[in-house]
Amino acid sequence: MNHNRIAGVDEAGRGPLAGPVVAAAVILDPRHAIEGLADSKKLSPLKRERLYPVIREHALAFAIAEASVEEIENLNILGATMLAMQRAVASLRLKPRLVRIDGNRAPDLGKTATETLVGGDALDPAISAASILAKVYRDAQMIDLDARYPGYGFAKHKGYPTAEHRAALERLGPSPVHRKAYRPVRQTLLF
Repeated sequence: MNHNRIAGVDEAGRGPLAGPVVAAAVILDPRHAIEGLADSKKLSPLKRERLYPVIREHALAFAIAEASVEEIENLNILGATMLAMQRAVASLRLKPRLVRIDGNRAPDLGKTATETLVGGDALDPAISAASILAKVYRDAQMIDLDARYPGYGFAKHKGYPTAEHRAALERLGPSPVHRKAYRPVRQTLLF
């Protein structure tokens, strides 16, 4: 029973100034449609939180992987994103026949066929599911990091470069989970 085994892949956390980049891969079960799947950025946090366990329960396979701040520093954000995507696909308990990736770049997955889809998180249900898993997982990590590094507001802005976050960087300097190669973080190191 092949079910086409098409995996959707998406990431969360390319734009933040802090924290890892997270990728998820999901193979949906065509016999169990999941209502409400959409681009995670278009869903409320509550809706994402509600869909997270439903996706995990009803998907044929799913995996979540990340690339650390150190890997982002060493590889750049694109390389680290591709690495997180490779890890997510490699961790699936079922081997996909095809991997559809949100965006216009695909990681090297060896002999596994890949297809990119710009705006795929709004067009393909498996990519939407991956988008939701990656976002909820990463947001939870940022809430944990907020407790470890108070004062930055990670629980609120999830590491994105908001005015509040930039002000905290100016006041406190970068934490160990800040991406020091990113200009707003790097500039605080010069003072």
